[in-house]
Amino acid sequence: MSLIQLEQIYKIYNEGKENEVRALNGVTLSIGRGEFVSIIGASGSGKSTLMNVLGCLDLPTRGSYHLNGKLASRMNDDELSHIRNVEIGFIFQGYNLIPALDALENVELPLIYQGVGAEKRAKIAREALERVGLGDRVHNYPSQMSGGQQQRVAIARAISTGAPILMADEPTGALDSKTGKHVLEILHGLHDDGSTVILITHDNGIAATAERIVRISDGAIIYDGGREGAFA
Repeated sequence: MSLIQLEQIYKIYNEGKENEVRALNGVTLSIGRGEFVSIIGASGSGKSTLMNVLGCLDLPTRGSYHLNGKLASRMNDDELSHIRNVEIGFIFQGYNLIPALDALENVELPLIYQGVGAEKRAKIAREALERVGLGDRVHNYPSQMSGGQQQRVAIARAISTGAPILMADEPTGALDSKTGKHVLEILHGLHDDGSTVILITHDNGIAATAERIVRISDGAIIYDGGREGAFA
């Protein structure tokens, strides 16, 4: 069974009214364990809504979503919160670090929610920071780090829980091209180590680094395949 299975997913706002909006319009998508997939689309295409459904941040209006064998589309808020913490590591464009916490403490946060003891979580967080090349920055605060370093802290936080899925929403959007390339290299390294990576972007060049490209437009998937043909 696929790690992720969407069947006929609709996300409709103001259904049945004059101002009805179909942000997702019958999306069916399957993602296997260990894949590296780019989801690409312009602003307003539905890619952010798709990410919110995939990431269990929002429920679809209709359709079914199975995540690692569990029916996520019928879960309550507590169940969704739990599955997010266990199954998905999030990486956002804006880093979403807490300014008052140093790098180590930021990476420890999801482990606190999981109930991991202080000594063990410090060890895991330190190893995650070393994995992204920030072993010498564990006690630096976000304000003391560059954008690229902050994004690497965010990646370390995402991998600290051992979640099988990494979901990266425009992870290079706030970075210069050289730093962005380095962040993509880290994501590919994590994929090589077994993570399933879902990269959401509007940028063809970034999308093209993935093995599989899914293009969304007007709430529907219009392309799903390899690099060849994705940008025709």
